[in-house]
Amino acid sequence: MPPAVDTEDKGIQPMHDELIGFFSDVSAAVLGAPGVEPGTMMGFPCLRVDGAFFASCDRHSGDLIVELPRERVQQLIDTGIGKPFTPAGRTFSEWVVIDDRDEACWTALLIEAHRFVGGRR
Repeated sequence: MPPAVDTEDKGIQPMHDELIGFFSDVSAAVLGAPGVEPGTMMGFPCLRVDGAFFASCDRHSGDLIVELPRERVQQLIDTGIGKPFTPAGRTFSEWVVIDDRDEACWTALLIEAHRFVGGRR
């Protein structure tokens, strides 16, 4: 049998339920809406509306990632609520990372992202 790979030494962190648990719990606010379903995006757990991604959870940190209008993303960054979403060094201007585990904030942002993305369909 081959030796086990120590993922911690390789900089690879497995997805842990406790990291995505908060996202899963708060997602209930939108999962009942028409066209909304869970899935994955770039290996991250996510939410889609009519097939389009609108929210995700970073599998390493558990942080919320949502798609919103560019101006709203910048507002959240400017006020310190959010951080730029920059996977592999590329900034996504309509996506923002929220690391504070505030249920009311996450719920409001999930609803806002759902309306934004769902309204474009």
